[in-house]
Amino acid sequence: MAKILVTGGTGYIGSHTVIELIKAGYEPIIVDNLCNSKELVLDRIKEISGVRPKFYKVDVCDENKMREIFKNEKFNDIIHFAGLKSVAESVKYPELYQSNNIGSSKVLLKLMKEFGVHNIVFSSSATVYGTPKKVPLKEDDPVGGCTNPYGQTKLDIECLLKDYAKENKDANIAILRYFNPIGAHKSGLIGEDPQGIPNNLMPYVTQVAVGKREKLSVFGDDYNTPDGTCIRDYIHVVDLAKGHLAALNKLKEKPGLVIYNLGTGKGTSVLELVHAFESANNIKIPFEIAGRRPGDVPENYADVSKANKELHWKAEFNIEDSCRDSWNWQKKNPKGYEE
Repeated sequence: MAKILVTGGTGYIGSHTVIELIKAGYEPIIVDNLCNSKELVLDRIKEISGVRPKFYKVDVCDENKMREIFKNEKFNDIIHFAGLKSVAESVKYPELYQSNNIGSSKVLLKLMKEFGVHNIVFSSSATVYGTPKKVPLKEDDPVGGCTNPYGQTKLDIECLLKDYAKENKDANIAILRYFNPIGAHKSGLIGEDPQGIPNNLMPYVTQVAVGKREKLSVFGDDYNTPDGTCIRDYIHVVDLAKGHLAALNKLKEKPGLVIYNLGTGKGTSVLELVHAFESANNIKIPFEIAGRRPGDVPENYADVSKANKELHWKAEFNIEDSCRDSWNWQKKNPKGYEE
């Protein structure tokens, strides 16, 4: 059974990907400092998959501890999710985001070279495109002009990876630019459990639905979009997780550096998502219109034809499926992962 290092593997996207890796016959080794997740996730993964992955509570920025893990575990592949991910927090603490997100990636690359590990799949983001001049976004569209420090760290890491690939001809790197993950595992055992006030729309909606919050704030209704609210490409987290397996397989058949958008290829506005949630779950979501948030772009969705063609992957769940699964997770876990 092939071992695979999964940094940030107890997080939202990481945990769903670990399930898919186990199903595909991999042995995931999770490294996570639990700054944005809970160890209880490991029990939930076992409940779903029958396997409790090996876990190290380690910060990926800690080079000495990471070197021990590389030495002891002897894996060939890495999926790198670990990183701070709040846009709002990154605006407040840009240096923290630089040192953590970029620092952890530098440690991984240094140790990959040292231990002869060649394959890495990196969790990037559509934020690297900045404010799009046109949509849908293609992988060869210009990047840069990021509207927040979080997005800038993703772009800086992409540059690090490209430089590493030029210097190390045996490196195989997949950069996956995510659009907006929503949904949860159909069991309702794992899902998105943000700390404090959610940064993303769906957990905010589900927390209003479960009575944890009084109402949803819709940030801006005066954008140049059909209903005035921001448009995003919402992809089910299980589809996203399966995209990582497809990328791993691609690295094995076509070595080198590859970049893929992972989304549905369809834009959905904030209000459309709210109404889809209400319709799928027969629940009313009270909301109010608030001012625009700094750093939000009006419209952002993916051209996914490259991933469809080259990875033989495409999103299978629709918005209603995602809304149902998100609500199933939240109502079974009204306070998230409670220990």
